[in-house]
Amino acid sequence: MFYQFVQYIKFILKSTNQHGVHSPFVYHLVTKCFYDRTFYENYKSILNYKKTLLKNNTKLQITDLGAGSQVMKQHERRVSLIAKNAGTTNQRAKLLYRFIANFKPKNILELGTSLGIATHAMHLGNPKANITTIEGCINTSTFSKEHLKNHHAKNTTIINGNFNDEIKKLSANHYDLIFFDGNHQKEATLNYFKTLLQTAHNDSVFIFDDIYWSKGMTEAWAFIKQHPKVTITIDTFFWGFVFFRKEQVKEHFVIRALPFSFEGSTTN
Repeated sequence: MFYQFVQYIKFILKSTNQHGVHSPFVYHLVTKCFYDRTFYENYKSILNYKKTLLKNNTKLQITDLGAGSQVMKQHERRVSLIAKNAGTTNQRAKLLYRFIANFKPKNILELGTSLGIATHAMHLGNPKANITTIEGCINTSTFSKEHLKNHHAKNTTIINGNFNDEIKKLSANHYDLIFFDGNHQKEATLNYFKTLLQTAHNDSVFIFDDIYWSKGMTEAWAFIKQHPKVTITIDTFFWGFVFFRKEQVKEHFVIRALPFSFEGSTTN
């Protein structure tokens, strides 16, 4: 937690808003997506999804295949506490919704379903999108599959399994967006990135969660930024956005997108 706090201070000192952006593509993204203050009707569904989880006292036996939680060390956890301590925050779920609504990706892959908060937000952003989401814990994936079904998240497939094994089976596909929100460890993150790089096309977007979760994750983010196939990156502190647009000059942006909260930064 102390590492994150120090990194956030550094982030604040070097970050900017739309006025410091000279790329038309990034300027449009920041103004029309990051800083969009419109209250969309689907926000009610996003908030309701999280609210039902916060009221759910079902106990799940959790199997952590990644780095584990920084807050919850016990293996049996209540759904309500997972949603509170490790679930995607409301503000981030809304941002993800706006991003999907703007870019309209047709094929989405998510590493780390957890309770499906981000999955549900992405579905609302583009109900026609085909979403494949992978969850390592069988009990969590079973619960989330039912919960997403109850909230009418169609075209959504949950795969239970180890990320390394499952993404190899999917590496021949092409994805418009991949949300990396699972194993927050350097080597694992880089392995997922390298394996799934072949699924990206010119207009694909990769989003990495918690790039300052640890020193190792920050090092992984630095490597990804410098990869020759990557042209534009946007560091929002909690998420790192990666673009492969060949028509763009390679450039890295540090943008204040949302007020920072340690809530939602403790997931595995």
